[in-house]
Amino acid sequence: MTTLHQVSALALAAALVGTGTARAQDPRLMHRLDSVTLASVGALMDSARAAGLPVEPLVQRALEGAAKHAEPDRIVAAVRRLAGELGVARAALGRESSPVELDAGASALRAGVRPEDLTLLRQRRTQSLTVALAALTDLVVGGVPPDSAASAVLALARARDDQIADFRRAVERDIALGAAPAAAAAVRVDATVRDITNSAANSGNTPRKP
Repeated sequence: MTTLHQVSALALAAALVGTGTARAQDPRLMHRLDSVTLASVGALMDSARAAGLPVEPLVQRALEGAAKHAEPDRIVAAVRRLAGELGVARAALGRESSPVELDAGASALRAGVRPEDLTLLRQRRTQSLTVALAALTDLVVGGVPPDSAASAVLALARARDDQIADFRRAVERDIALGAAPAAAAAVRVDATVRDITNSAANSGNTPRKP
C-alpha cells in the first residue's frame, strides 16, 4: 500500500525535476554559497514556492549549512530533504496550515512522527498547531517513542498552548530525574488531563475532555 508520505514525496520530487535557474536569489545566500550551490538551492526554493510551500525554512537550512562549512552537495541535499518534509507536512496538515505550522510539522516528521498522527492532530485541534507540534517533536527528541509521544499530545489536542507546554516541561523534568521516557509521558498526560478536568469543574464550566 502506498503511504501518504510516499505519495507526497513522489509528487514533490516530480515537481523538482527539470527546474531551471532560480527566478531571484535570496540576498542572504548570495555571499554565503558558491554560484553552483546557489543555483541549485535557488531552483529548489522556486519549486517549493510554486508548490505553495514556505521558503524561509529552506533559506535557514542553507544558511545553517554554510555556517557549519558543510560540503555544497550536503547543503543542497539538506535543502531538498527539507522541501520534501514540508510537502509531506502540508499533505498531512492541510493546505490551510500556516508556514510556521508546516515548518513545525516538518520537524516532527524528521524526528520520526508519522504523517497520520499529524493529520489526527489537525482534525482534533481547533487552534494553532505550532506549540503542540513543537512539544511532540521535543518529546521524541528527548527519548519518548514517537507513538507514545503522539498519543500523549493527541490526548491533549484541545488543551491550551500553555497546558501543553507545561506538560512537555514536566515530562522533560521526569526524564532528567531518571524516569523512563514513555512512562513519564503516560503519567504526566494522565495528570494533565485530570488537572484540566478539575479546573473546568471548579470554574463552573462543563468539563470537556482534552
